[in-house]
Amino acid sequence: MTIMNKSRLWLIPAAFFLVCCVLNLYGCLTDGSVEQIVKPSLMTLLCATTLAYLYGRTGASGTDVALLVTAQLFGFAGDTMLLGSGFIFFAGGIGLFLIGHVFYITLFGRTSLKGLKGWQWAVGIAGAVACAAALAFGIGVNGVMLAPMGIYALALMMLIFSTLMGVIRKGGCTWWILLCGALLFTFSDSLIAVRNFGNLSPFMSGFGVMSTYLLAQSLLAIGGVRLILNRKNAR
Repeated sequence: MTIMNKSRLWLIPAAFFLVCCVLNLYGCLTDGSVEQIVKPSLMTLLCATTLAYLYGRTGASGTDVALLVTAQLFGFAGDTMLLGSGFIFFAGGIGLFLIGHVFYITLFGRTSLKGLKGWQWAVGIAGAVACAAALAFGIGVNGVMLAPMGIYALALMMLIFSTLMGVIRKGGCTWWILLCGALLFTFSDSLIAVRNFGNLSPFMSGFGVMSTYLLAQSLLAIGGVRLILNRKNAR
């Protein structure tokens, strides 16, 4: 197989991913049975697209690729878990996404957070904690779920922090893509929290959550791949 053919392999899983995105969103607007069938394939196809794109482009760090793919696979696990109903499935899904965020933060932070001074870390973490608390309380989370949802919100804020510092310290289109992905992920998860702890219309609880989530994961994949290849070229 030629290098040219290898470089285009990603178009196959990408096409299936786009089709499944459309089907999933259609399912959100109908009876939901289509979404139940299609949803588990979304992140696996995005992961396959990521690997296929990097396959024809040698020199990328194996550690970076592993971090990005692992984050995506935890997204697949979280999606699948959230298809169930009840507290166990909700808590399990959120926990799996939390682990995925740790891998995203590690990947992005290897560049954006490297060399930060102590006071910069203190300001960033304090800001993340304050924003996480405001988000949890603002949504109306209380009782036994306050602590776990607060921790999850903190992970989201650290994801935003790691990409925002990339925009501030490094600049460039890649970091703006990643920041938009992190912000959309937070918005999507906020809709899920409002659905579970407050009042949200069926349209926003289904279509709104998934449309912003799929765009967020796509932007994080695109930005992650660009970041990995930029590191390769910088060596």
